Amino acid sequence: MTERMTGAQLSRRAARVAMVLCDNDGVLTDGMVWVSSRGEELVAFSRRDGMGVQLLRERGVATAIVTREDSAIVRRRAEKLELPHLWLGVRDKRAHLGRILEETGLRAEQLAYVGDDVNDLEMMMTVGASGLTAAPADAMPEIRRAAHYVCDAAGGRGAFREVAEWLLRLRESAAPGGER
Repeated sequence: MTERMTGAQLSRRAARVAMVLCDNDGVLTDGMVWVSSRGEELVAFSRRDGMGVQLLRERGVATAIVTREDSAIVRRRAEKLELPHLWLGVRDKRAHLGRILEETGLRAEQLAYVGDDVNDLEMMMTVGASGLTAAPADAMPEIRRAAHYVCDAAGGRGAFREVAEWLLRLRESAAPGGER
């Protein structure tokens, strides 16, 4: 679905990226939910993915979560990661893009998006037209086809860290004197 681009084209796009938006379940987690007999939910997050957020932040790239869930767990993880933006309970991510651009002051070409399931597809297609997109290794097939980059790692198992490193490598190669 997404046109295949050269390394130089990807690097030019990466140089413009100011924020990486990502889904939560299936990207920052493995998509599993543990539920106790009292109804308490638990999910696992990768500390490696958290380091990916930090590496991006240190190089001037923000990270934000856009998720269908409205969860205290996600809210707490966003606080821990010191994310500047968090959009919870978003049913139609593509329709929400205008609000994201308005609140951040960014343009679509300054975004990257990481998604894993069909509710991410329209957002990936829109962001992917001028920005960058990525997917964990275990994303749904149509999401992997829509991504500029498909990780070797699965969601919740270092996929976000891998995307961060990919983006930073592309930005380095776009810099004057970088690889071409």
